[in-house]
Amino acid sequence: MTHRERAAAALTLQVPDYVPTFELEFQLAEEMFGKPLLPPELEPGNIEKLSSLERERKICEMAEYTAYVYRELDYSIIPLMMIGDFDYWQAQGKLPPEFELYARYVRAFTEGKVLLAHHGDGTYSIPDGNDMYAFAYRIADDPEGVCAQAQRMADAAIERNKRLHEAGIDVLLLCSDYCYNSGPFLSPAMFRQFIQPYLYRIIQAGRADGQFTIKHTDGNIMPILDQLVECGPHALHSLDPMAGVDIREVKRLVGDKVCLCGNVHCAALQTGTEEEVVASAEYCLTYGKPHGGYIFCTSNVPFKGMPPERYRLILDVWKRMRAY
Repeated sequence: MTHRERAAAALTLQVPDYVPTFELEFQLAEEMFGKPLLPPELEPGNIEKLSSLERERKICEMAEYTAYVYRELDYSIIPLMMIGDFDYWQAQGKLPPEFELYARYVRAFTEGKVLLAHHGDGTYSIPDGNDMYAFAYRIADDPEGVCAQAQRMADAAIERNKRLHEAGIDVLLLCSDYCYNSGPFLSPAMFRQFIQPYLYRIIQAGRADGQFTIKHTDGNIMPILDQLVECGPHALHSLDPMAGVDIREVKRLVGDKVCLCGNVHCAALQTGTEEEVVASAEYCLTYGKPHGGYIFCTSNVPFKGMPPERYRLILDVWKRMRAY
């Protein structure tokens, strides 16, 4: 199977030849391969200084390096970074032409044999500390206004995701966080009112365009697991072990309805022993893998500062146990 076929099989609850892998983001390119995925010349503030020919050359080089890194990692899904002035082009109802060019080049360098992914959520996430009280007051004082804003956010996400689809993005990574380690930031009843209908619309619109959808949230999702599954995502991501989410139990409850991604313990990757890291990876493969519908990955991302050898360690476990 190609990586594209392998990921599509897992996302549609089928059994591929072996368990695919990917990450929402990969932040260790410099540590593991010698340079970051985004070159300084293409960072905001610098990209505008390049001529059109220099810009295209740098984007082509970035795409070739992207394809190389993810080929070495053996990923079946490649998460693409946004480049260009996203805010400006978003206001014009378009994607940055630099991003569209980047996506085309990555598709060419991977020969269309992987799935390309980008972020596509548009639902409320946990407010930061400065906005938490204001959001709580709005829910109490103006629930209709909160719902109206949720509708506008969903509409904007759906339009943006259509443009991503036209640019060749196969997978929408829906990355609004809803939960603390103790549970959702909204009660299940409030979640059903202020988030669930709009998440459902975003997911169904993506499905209608032929895109796969992976819903990510950290924290303890168990009180809203049923509502997340009702929205119809192809996959749930994180399955956060630091919040007590157990892939064995989630597989038992909903493994016949949704693909599962994650659950490898990120804190152990940073501070645990090698034995703990291996045990976490082996546990996930043991209980996520049976009957298909599983993608191996961490419970967040391989973040900057994580020892690269720890990430290599879980990839070694994956290679040893991935075959069906």
